[in-house]
Amino acid sequence: MNESTAEGRKLSRSFGWLALLGTLLVIAGVIGLVYTGVATLTSMLLFGWLLLVGGLVGLLHAIESRGTNYFWLGVVVAALNIAAGVVVIKHPEGTAEALTMFAALLFLTGGVFRLVGSVVVRGPQMGWTLLQGAFGLLLGLLVLFDWPHSSLYVLGCFFSLALLFDGLGLIAIGVGGRRIVSMVSERLDDTAASPDEPIKSPEDERK
Repeated sequence: MNESTAEGRKLSRSFGWLALLGTLLVIAGVIGLVYTGVATLTSMLLFGWLLLVGGLVGLLHAIESRGTNYFWLGVVVAALNIAAGVVVIKHPEGTAEALTMFAALLFLTGGVFRLVGSVVVRGPQMGWTLLQGAFGLLLGLLVLFDWPHSSLYVLGCFFSLALLFDGLGLIAIGVGGRRIVSMVSERLDDTAASPDEPIKSPEDERK
């Protein structure tokens, strides 16, 4: 039982760290929603560094696999990632403008396709699909009409919302996991305290 208790404590601490990480992400998300401009530049710099580091790692893998048929393809892909990462890091504002325009076009096309598809198909979820299409179309138009000024807050808002919801999910997992571990540990302690008493199943308890 001591080993079970130790494992339970380790699991509880792990879930506690998950909850702590989720709390930090939630705080970062809230701060990003308040300072969307800073969040946009931060997300662009992170994106650039991810491209740069990924390109360097890909280049190392390509060098290790020299002599294979995929060597030059790996080198080209790694070089493109490195070049894109350098451009994004040097010009985060321009990258944000380009990605914001791309996001607006995605919202527009996705909204139009949903609207047209829901009218043509007329399925059981027609109302919900129409609402999604109208929302995507409206969002795309709002972002596009305010471009390039919208690039200062759109990507930062999306990035901050992603942090916020990921943090809430981690908090839910951490708190729920700690409760489950605590319930299992209490049940094991009760079983150890009364070894002669048979363990009752949930069906027996209902009876």
